[in-house]
Amino acid sequence: MIAFILRRLVQSVLVMLVVSLVSFVMFRFVGDPIAAIVGQETSIADRETLREHLGLNDPVLMQFLGFIGRVVQGDFGISYRLQQPVMELILSRLPATLELALVSGVVAFVAGVALGVYTALNRRGVAAATIMSTSLIGVSLPTFLIGVLLIWVFAVELQWLPSFGRGETVTVGGWTTGFLTGSGRASLVLPVITLGLYQMTLIMRLVRAEMLEVLRTDYIKFARARGLSNRAVNFGHALKNTLVPVITIAGLQLGSIIAFAIITETVFQWPGVGALFINSVQFVDVPVMAAYLLLISFIFVVINLIVDLLYYVVDPRLRVDRASARH
Repeated sequence: MIAFILRRLVQSVLVMLVVSLVSFVMFRFVGDPIAAIVGQETSIADRETLREHLGLNDPVLMQFLGFIGRVVQGDFGISYRLQQPVMELILSRLPATLELALVSGVVAFVAGVALGVYTALNRRGVAAATIMSTSLIGVSLPTFLIGVLLIWVFAVELQWLPSFGRGETVTVGGWTTGFLTGSGRASLVLPVITLGLYQMTLIMRLVRAEMLEVLRTDYIKFARARGLSNRAVNFGHALKNTLVPVITIAGLQLGSIIAFAIITETVFQWPGVGALFINSVQFVDVPVMAAYLLLISFIFVVINLIVDLLYYVVDPRLRVDRASARH
């Protein structure tokens, strides 16, 4: 187990370095940050002075090495647009994004597993057929259109829920959350549905397919022949084995939820890091863009490591194979 974790950590460091290099080089072609920082009346001499001060005249390799050296020390530089430390900007908005992503991930996983099991066990029922047909909406419609439709129905027409913002927030141990206030929870509903609908549909269809496959195996037939109840067979044996591949997909989808929350945050004006990244692209704020991509890649790396460890714990065949290899 320790050797496995060490190998994954080394791989993770290499991935982070590659992502840093690609993003750093790519952002050089986004535009000229000096043009976004200064006004049109700024002289050429002042522009060159600012460019030299920011180190933009240095070779790309030197800029990259300097960037990596600062990142290792926890310094992501100063935002060109806001003139504030990038780390402070990200940390101030990170709780909003993580809260939205985690709630969406939990709702998508719980609802997806429940609906997947139900549609697998009642595959010939009218309700299961209706759920499967309706789930095509979550796969077919783009995220921004789902968000706009939800705003139109529940915020504009019915006026049940707020259409934008995070609502009232409270600070608990330095962490801002809206989950403890009524307006905060109400503001979460529409963004959570918008962000988690596709993931819920994907998990539901995966669980249904895996559940149907497991129910046709010989050991399930043997369990029924032993006289075990349907509840014990379906949930004690079939569901447990169904969740092995689902854990991997669900973990990767959580990373996708965090990475692609940009669209949802834009539609609902959610004050998260995704909205910060969109504004940074508009103003060619390279330090913020680079820090955002590093953050997302770090989240993916951590989630992949956790998923691998959970897969190792859930699937006993991996432990048996490793034990056999040692002997």
